Amino acid sequence: MAGQFRARKSIDRLIADSELPQFRLNKSLGPWSMIALGIGAIIGAGIYTLPGVAAVGKHYQVSSVLHQPILDLLWQLLHGLPLGSGVHASAPAGPAIALSFLLLAVICIVTGLCFAELATLMPLAGSVYTYSYAAFGELAAWMTGWTLTLEYGLSSIVLAGALSSELKTGPVTSHVLALPSQWWMPAWAEGAWTGGYFNVPAFVIILATTLLLAWGLRIFSKATMLMVLLKCAAILVFVVVGSTLVHPANWHPFAPGGMKGVLAGGTMLFYTFIGFDYVSVAAEEARNPERSVPFGIVGSIVISALLYIAVALVLLGMMPYTEFGSGAADSTVPALYALGRFGANPIYLRMVGSGMVIGLLSLVFVSQYSQTRIWYAMSRDGLLPEVFSSLHPKKKIPHWCIWIGGAAMALLAGLIGIGEAGDVVINGALVAFAVVPICVIYFRKTQPERPRRIKVPWAPWLPLVSLAATLVMMASLPLISWIRFAGWLAIGLVIYLGYGRRHSTLAAR
Repeated sequence: MAGQFRARKSIDRLIADSELPQFRLNKSLGPWSMIALGIGAIIGAGIYTLPGVAAVGKHYQVSSVLHQPILDLLWQLLHGLPLGSGVHASAPAGPAIALSFLLLAVICIVTGLCFAELATLMPLAGSVYTYSYAAFGELAAWMTGWTLTLEYGLSSIVLAGALSSELKTGPVTSHVLALPSQWWMPAWAEGAWTGGYFNVPAFVIILATTLLLAWGLRIFSKATMLMVLLKCAAILVFVVVGSTLVHPANWHPFAPGGMKGVLAGGTMLFYTFIGFDYVSVAAEEARNPERSVPFGIVGSIVISALLYIAVALVLLGMMPYTEFGSGAADSTVPALYALGRFGANPIYLRMVGSGMVIGLLSLVFVSQYSQTRIWYAMSRDGLLPEVFSSLHPKKKIPHWCIWIGGAAMALLAGLIGIGEAGDVVINGALVAFAVVPICVIYFRKTQPERPRRIKVPWAPWLPLVSLAATLVMMASLPLISWIRFAGWLAIGLVIYLGYGRRHSTLAAR
């Protein structure tokens, strides 16, 4: 058993398995489709909210040691302070939150290059799961795949619930979708019964995205491109209209918290760039993955960073950053509040509001897509039932995987409200981000002769910088989040021991 846990699947074998007739996916995604996939996964409704929230910093009473960030716990231990006590506070970034976004973009480009190197080395659907299989062995691969299931699957449920809330409070949709409140609420949330019956909108949203995915890869690509164009157009509307309402005096002081505030803002905003890793999941369905995957990863990070910085500068130029910490700005979306406060045309407000809804919908869409491809790759290796890797004879997509996964996620979204447990999505993403630079260093050392279309410069130092930044972000999460994540891994280990270990194709060979 221990030998099977450590058994690696060679890169050549992984590629050969993907080229078998029964596993050959449709390859029709181009470089712009990859960029659309990345932007669709990175930018959501948070672009209108988070710059203001992060600019003022975090100030809250810590209820227990479980809710304390690990960095704070380490600080308290080093200084002999009571654990979990006091108020968590971070220095304000102010308008310099734009520098936080720029710093994060640079770090994410380094991590993105690590993803790009591995994706061109192994242009396969499994992404980090596949890289782990070749580098660390079957057990590590399973746990990585199980972690990605958490990131992609749970994010679909969280985002569908968030989109349902947006529809309920929207000025148009709240009247069009005239449902009793019990049918807007999941039956269970935050560890208690809610009094609701079923979140019908969240259920329908995931089923609708599942239907689009089941139509085929071309429909998926076109729908993603359309949603990305629409939400980017809405962001540009806010930037253009808002720039006419900017008061330069609001940019002073530019960095009230100094570099400490900029770094604190970056820690709060790191997860806003999570999503470019979705591009690597689509590598096996790209026409030219050696070109399309790096173009999609780096391009989506750069475009998203420019949009984030533009929104941050405009929003914090319209209103002083101190107004985002309390008052009416916190009761609604800061961008919409700022436009309404300064008398912007209601048409612009509706356009920006529609962009928020489309942004959330695109996130649900690409999360569902990525989830199915991870399950497909794991099933191809025998770690999940064979039905998940069964391809449609004409469309060459894992159709049963799409329908089974979509139905399961839709039911969960209707019945359960994830609440603060949704933070473990970030845990899953950060673990994947930590694994990738380690894999880059490993393959550079063990297989230096293998050709690479894209290579991370100054290896192993840049991959180590990426790893160090990821570890800092991991330590900024609260302890309770890691406890929940450990529980998820324990469930995954039980499933592997009960099923995956016995049906693995590598073990059969």
